[in-house]
Amino acid sequence: MPIVDALKALGNDRRLMILHWLKSPRAHFREQVDGDLVKDGVCGLLIAEKLGVSQPTLSEHMRILVQADLVTAKRIKQWTFYRRNEPRIAALKKAFDADI
Repeated sequence: MPIVDALKALGNDRRLMILHWLKSPRAHFREQVDGDLVKDGVCGLLIAEKLGVSQPTLSEHMRILVQADLVTAKRIKQWTFYRRNEPRIAALKKAFDADI
């Protein structure tokens, strides 16, 4: 994915907060009925609840993060679970550190 997509995704305080929370999901979210917080990711409903937004609003934030390849989405039953894409985030950090 182009760096410009990542920059657009990172240009929003709420999306930055989501990425921060997903870095340590056990510290920021309660246990889920389905899926492991670390292995499977965090249910979108828990993220929306913590962020204090509606499900459609969260879906838009997560669509942008997934499109930028900063987060991966996984379906379990009728729910979508989200995890950080650590290799992509590391590559992005490396690209930012490069001499321009």
